[in-house]
Amino acid sequence: MKALRRLLGIYIHGSIHVAFAVLALTLMTLHMFALPFDFVIACFAFCGTVAGYNFVKYESLFRHRKPVSTQVKWYAFITFVTGIAAGICFLQLTRPAQLWGLFFFGLTLLYTVPFFPNRKNMRNWTGIKIYMVALCWAGITTLLPLLNAGVAITHDVLLKFVQRFVLVIILILIFEIIDSKEDDPLLKTVPQRIGVRNTKKVNIILLILFYCLEFFKSEVDVKQLAVNVVLVLATALFTFFATPERPKYYTLFWVESIPIFWLGLVLLVSHF
Repeated sequence: MKALRRLLGIYIHGSIHVAFAVLALTLMTLHMFALPFDFVIACFAFCGTVAGYNFVKYESLFRHRKPVSTQVKWYAFITFVTGIAAGICFLQLTRPAQLWGLFFFGLTLLYTVPFFPNRKNMRNWTGIKIYMVALCWAGITTLLPLLNAGVAITHDVLLKFVQRFVLVIILILIFEIIDSKEDDPLLKTVPQRIGVRNTKKVNIILLILFYCLEFFKSEVDVKQLAVNVVLVLATALFTFFATPERPKYYTLFWVESIPIFWLGLVLLVSHF
């Protein structure tokens, strides 16, 4: 049991699970635009997420030369390997995808490392964290796969980008509800500013917006509408039962599984 718990800890805290969520959204984009599986973009999205998230979480420990546990050293090793893999994949992307990839990489650095004198990193800037993360997720899982495939940025592409941005905001708000007691009050997260109950109301409104955006596509897919109903209901339930007293795994495993669940539903329905 200890070995299984240790492996689960590495899987969760080594950012492998969240990387599968990003990969699921990337594959969703390929599926929605009827594109073939792209190994390079899939590998870049997965490995880049592992390396990026671990860099955000653990770089300060090494930058300030703090003592680290054996488990954190494993995370550093995973980060190194996936970072190399992401770099190799990056070199095989098209030029437009590379340029946008550099843009999102730059945002990650700004989010993590305090470049500006007397200022903390952007992760700790009041009210900006949620939008930075959503922008990176939406861009990497929506724009990069399409740019790499040579797809023009059309109305439908922008619509999917906005829809993905809204979905990630929804998921982050559930995280913020769970973390509201532990987050630094200076961050002024949404639950800290308007309360947990009102944050849940905002999430429900955003879920309705997320669903309604599907009707603005040039061609409405009835199957996608049906799948999105299930997704919205499931996410609404996660929102409803989210409280600051919930254990971390409520979000770190279950909420981050929502994109994987969504992809599974889409692939299942597509066979009917």
